Amino acid sequence: MDEQMFCFQCEQAAGCTACTGAAGVCGKSAETAAAQDRLTGALIAFAGQLIAAGRGPAPEQARLLMQGLFTTITNVNFDPAAVDALTRRVHDASPGTGPDYDMQALWREPDADRRSLKCFVLFSLRGMAAYNYHARVLGRIDPELDRFFCTALQAVGDPGQTTDALWQLVQATGEASYRCMELLDAANTGAFGDPEPVQVPLTIEKGPFIVISGHDLYDAQQLLEQTAGRGVNVYTHSEMLPAHGYPELKRRYPHLKGNFGTAWQNQQREFEDIPAPILFTTNCILPRRAPHRRRARLFPGDRKGAGAGRLRAGHPAARPERRLHGDHRFCPHRRAAARGRDRAGGAGR
Repeated sequence: MDEQMFCFQCEQAAGCTACTGAAGVCGKSAETAAAQDRLTGALIAFAGQLIAAGRGPAPEQARLLMQGLFTTITNVNFDPAAVDALTRRVHDASPGTGPDYDMQALWREPDADRRSLKCFVLFSLRGMAAYNYHARVLGRIDPELDRFFCTALQAVGDPGQTTDALWQLVQATGEASYRCMELLDAANTGAFGDPEPVQVPLTIEKGPFIVISGHDLYDAQQLLEQTAGRGVNVYTHSEMLPAHGYPELKRRYPHLKGNFGTAWQNQQREFEDIPAPILFTTNCILPRRAPHRRRARLFPGDRKGAGAGRLRAGHPAARPERRLHGDHRFCPHRRAAARGRDRAGGAGR
């Protein structure tokens, strides 16, 4: 195949077939796509090592698996160096594993049914890892689910898997996906209460403020905790909107004021002139334009590029002395936030 990259994991895929040029429709470069393939190959080899040893992953190993899978979701990470750094962490955690799985063996699998079933499982695992990771940082862990991730990844890299066996694995993956959503729901509601319908202001009040985007409620809570009592308001953006429905966040952090902007795909335009920092926590991120005035105001939750990392104490996005005062060009309006447990913390596309 005469192509610079191959990626067809999301609905943005060029021509509803695959992105094969210098960059994907999402903005991911061919270099980043190759780095994500290397990371996925390392994760498959790592999972195979654990299965061969007859055990599930230890908590720290499972967390690394989830971080790795999460990093390969669409619109999470556009930095090939950061992706390769995570691959090295996987190698360090699995010495003596042997060669990594070559993802070209999957993309070029001649049997269309086997390729389709394996890709269904792999792409599902990537999305499930986001749910699992968000639940994990809130203290909810399911060892059986962690082992299933290893079993399924090992099967994706196994050339001897039959179509019937893969079909059964697809069904098992669906069941595990439901369990991941159940785990995340328990984590979110356990930490922040059952979501309630609320009215969310779209008015930006006068004074310093920070905008937070993504799905990670734990990161949102960390930002709110670090800015509490410091005269800095916090506004959600896009996928973080459902945070307003969780009663514990609203009760403990009155400076969670409202929502800024619209859908994730409009962020480049909406963030162009916003006089405030923007904290990205998970996926639904668009690549930054260069040169671009907003670049100095963008802060990832994890500088390693995992897309779902923890907000450190003293993170630049939480320093009120660096804030700019908001203006009043944004029209007052109010939006109803429906029950958010099916979106907040989710993997997106």
